[in-house]
Amino acid sequence: MAGATGSGGTLITVAPTGAETTKTDAPALPVTLAELVATARACAAGGAAMIHVHIRDEAGEPTLDLGRLCDTVTALRTATDLVVQLSTGGAVTDSEADRLAVLDALPDTASLTCGTVNFGDDVFLNRWPFMVELYQRMQEREIVPEFEIFDLGQVASMRRLLDTYGPPAGGHVHCDFVMGVPGGMPGTAAALVAAAAALPDGATFSATGVGRTTMPVALAALATGGHLRVGMEDTLTFAPGEPVRDNAQLVRRVAELATVSGRPPITPTAARAMLGVRAGMKVTFSTETVG
Repeated sequence: MAGATGSGGTLITVAPTGAETTKTDAPALPVTLAELVATARACAAGGAAMIHVHIRDEAGEPTLDLGRLCDTVTALRTATDLVVQLSTGGAVTDSEADRLAVLDALPDTASLTCGTVNFGDDVFLNRWPFMVELYQRMQEREIVPEFEIFDLGQVASMRRLLDTYGPPAGGHVHCDFVMGVPGGMPGTAAALVAAAAALPDGATFSATGVGRTTMPVALAALATGGHLRVGMEDTLTFAPGEPVRDNAQLVRRVAELATVSGRPPITPTAARAMLGVRAGMKVTFSTETVG
């Protein structure tokens, strides 16, 4: 399959919070910095190697406040060895200027959504000039992009970025297929196979199944050499009628699946090597409590 090359193991990314769910709807959702750090530690112990981060303000509302983002990156690097990825998607109401400023927090990697998509009743807007600006700033800062793909046509947009502006920081192309969003590609094995086949040779991909598509997408990704993203950003149900207890529960389940499939979870060190995260980004973690 073109592009669908994987390492000897499975990169597990946890997306613990997102920008849509409220603490009232999901009491286990980590919204404070202390909760996020505790979640990160638990997920690292369960097999995650990377964390995809959205942050909240004191009221639990989504924010792209740069000071909070910098504090979050520092805290996660101090408390864990995880690869730290910041979302540049934010919430659908965030401005392009605020989304670009996320990169000033200098994460290891950041998401780069490759096109506009209907997002339930909303529109997640990603204009081509904005995508170009985001990509070039990542190149300048040596931040590795994870290309977020919500639909098959966005693979073509990603390839246009690569063809026009050169390789990403780190030199390796890695995508995340976000599947099952109302308005995007369905969370099916057939859709995943089609998207993976369209990737450039040598590219790797993770896959995210939103809601009830979590398990079909995870199994399809493992079967096709892909990697996995799970978390309470994407699903709040562990099984029919059973709410997710916490993010670590989701990580442990796919870590077991990856191990059974013969591709056990990789370490953060191996993830950095696979993604091309520059060595200077890695910070040795301590065991001190982050309050």
